[in-house]
Amino acid sequence: MNDSLPDAPRHPHSSSAGTDLWETVDALSAWLDAGEPVAGREALLLRMLKLSEEVGEVAQAVIGATGQNPRKGVSHSWEDVESELCDVVITALVALRTLTPRAREVFAGHLARVAERSGGIRPASGLLRGQGTEL
Repeated sequence: MNDSLPDAPRHPHSSSAGTDLWETVDALSAWLDAGEPVAGREALLLRMLKLSEEVGEVAQAVIGATGQNPRKGVSHSWEDVESELCDVVITALVALRTLTPRAREVFAGHLARVAERSGGIRPASGLLRGQGTEL
């Protein structure tokens, strides 16, 4: 009889390399910049608008997961909602990186302010330095 515990389930999109969140955000931003059909202010505005598109996809997934559209019924799962929420977060971080090369510091500072005004919650010290955020 084997008394060892089974391996913990892995998310299908997880990376065994433990890639840093902000390195990935930088790489995604650079990749998008390289293939951008427009440049400058217009590219920046379109990147911001992409966030609204992703939020709409969350709404669509929630409606589908709850079967609120009688024509479609249950068309999504709660895992679809999770995935769409992740897309919102990624898109927001890439948009922030597009707006400023200091995205890591801006986000960490804002997170600390939100935590403080939310009852004095203190984020992990690595998060305040923009570290400790692995995908």
